[in-house]
Amino acid sequence: MAFSISLPDFVHPQLRHVVAKMSLFDTILFYVVHLVDKFDLWHRLPVLLGAAYLGIRRHLHQRYNLLHVGKVNGKKYDTKEFTYRTADGTCNHPVDHLVGSQGTFFGRNMLPSTSSYALLEPHPVTVATKLLERRKYTDCGGQFNMIACAWVQFMIHDWNDHMEDTEQVELRAPQDVAAGCPLKSFKFLKTKKLPTGSPDLKFGHLNSRTPWWDGSVIYGNNEEGMIRVRRFKEGKLRVSGDGLLEHDDKGIPISGDVRNYWAGYSLLQALFVKEHNAICDMLKEHYPEFDDEKVYRHARLITSAVIAKIHTIDWTLELVKTDTLMAGMRINWYGLLGKKVKDLLGPKFGPVLSGLVGLKKPRDHGTPYSLTEEFVSVYRMHSLLPDTIVLRDLKSTTSEDKSLPIQDEIPMREMIGKEGEKNLSKIGMEQMLVSMGHQSCGAATLWNFPSWMRNLVPHDIDGDDRLDLIDMAALDIYRDRERGIPRYNEFRRNLLMVPISKWEDLTDDEEVIEALQEVYGDDIEKLDLQVGLHAEKKIKGFAISETAFFIFLLIASRRLEADRFFTTDFNSRTYTEKGFEWVNKTETLKDVIDRSFPETTEKYMRCTSAFSVWSSDPDPKHYLPLYLRPAT
Repeated sequence: MAFSISLPDFVHPQLRHVVAKMSLFDTILFYVVHLVDKFDLWHRLPVLLGAAYLGIRRHLHQRYNLLHVGKVNGKKYDTKEFTYRTADGTCNHPVDHLVGSQGTFFGRNMLPSTSSYALLEPHPVTVATKLLERRKYTDCGGQFNMIACAWVQFMIHDWNDHMEDTEQVELRAPQDVAAGCPLKSFKFLKTKKLPTGSPDLKFGHLNSRTPWWDGSVIYGNNEEGMIRVRRFKEGKLRVSGDGLLEHDDKGIPISGDVRNYWAGYSLLQALFVKEHNAICDMLKEHYPEFDDEKVYRHARLITSAVIAKIHTIDWTLELVKTDTLMAGMRINWYGLLGKKVKDLLGPKFGPVLSGLVGLKKPRDHGTPYSLTEEFVSVYRMHSLLPDTIVLRDLKSTTSEDKSLPIQDEIPMREMIGKEGEKNLSKIGMEQMLVSMGHQSCGAATLWNFPSWMRNLVPHDIDGDDRLDLIDMAALDIYRDRERGIPRYNEFRRNLLMVPISKWEDLTDDEEVIEALQEVYGDDIEKLDLQVGLHAEKKIKGFAISETAFFIFLLIASRRLEADRFFTTDFNSRTYTEKGFEWVNKTETLKDVIDRSFPETTEKYMRCTSAFSVWSSDPDPKHYLPLYLRPAT
């Protein structure tokens, strides 16, 4: 129920209409958040206050930034008959068997763009050429390595992919930039657009993957995909003798998702196939009565939970490396009382004190679970990819900081597709893993989009090369506009954020401001979301923009709290006692690596997280409890 109240002067004029939709309680919370935002304070606050701010902001996003697309057409079913993750994501939601399954609609975090700008205004190729294309490779220092970079694709290919139409679009480079473009024109398939049957959001797009955190990146998104990867013996998945993925007769890897694969992505798939198979061995040892199907189902549950946990309390903490976010993400999994109390007493004290994992029942905040169009957009991180993979010499003696001499540099083009698989096989799993660990990935900034991706051979869902080359930088811009993603300033307003009023609000880099003016003139409303996200000043410790982070804040919690297998059925009865113990004892990617390569991290890794550059310093020791620390 909306509440009429006179608005304080500090509320930004362009956000005043939002308050009219809010209850009195939410209006007060909005005032708190907005006042903190006006002074850019939240990440400067002591940890506990910063975490409280994020909790309030998340609540507002859960109330006003979750929009369901399409109708709820599923049926009720007996959850006791489905105590496992199905191949296509059905039978997870407790009362609707179709929610979150393959082929359902993407949701939205906001209404589609209301701007009147044309689809090609300004031209996507112009934006790509003048603002995105790499001039000189900029890395992100020791914070984020190439394993962390590959992990982005490993997760995206677990969660979402837009179903394509059969109609092609052709983009031709405008004359003023054509000379500097590797492709003068390129063709690609439109995103499939379907009526939703809903009066508010009349059209939507279908997700060809399962949006649950269900490990479909290695298990497949349907029955056919699952059958392809299974051995049907002892619950295990197919893997080659050298520990890497098996390949079909065409040289395409056999795995849950093979679209746009490259060596680093395949490596992570292989690592978690090995993890799955190790779990199978553990289950057979402790539960010899389990048949192949039962072992497989339990191993999938356990492996998926391990992946989700690593992403939540390891990968994310390197992406947004502050004490406040460390507190926030650990609260998501363990609650404010922490791991020791949760291990001892169980998840008895609700989402704040005991965390979202283990809730008595899933929570979707009145909006059936899906991943969203906006979430797809903020996860566009192609600038993290480098120009070469730097191979390290494992036969040499490591220095005091565990760094290794460079053996070779391989162009990224040679690490993609079938050629990349052949090179990965020659390199070997351990050398590739260690080399990626020691290499910093690219920074999420302007003028850092890989040039080699502007002349790229894309793959279809079967991993086959497509005939038409694409300019990925231009395509990223086009896709956001095609799918109705609001442009940067409208996006911020919809997220209850203070919009920019001039280019200097976005960045203090004079060269960037000049380039923005050249492409967009003085019209800040025309600024594309991707450009704004990459140009935005970063919070200290953040590898991404604050704007993108607020979508992460909402969805990171939603992926856990809406999933029956992370809430109602996250227990030893569903996972088995030993399986539940496996998940609980696994804290980081390093734990998974150590199971496959017992001596590797000890020998080659100096840092705290396997997602940081391995030769970088470990995290400093703190003598003050996390929740009592000042801002970092």
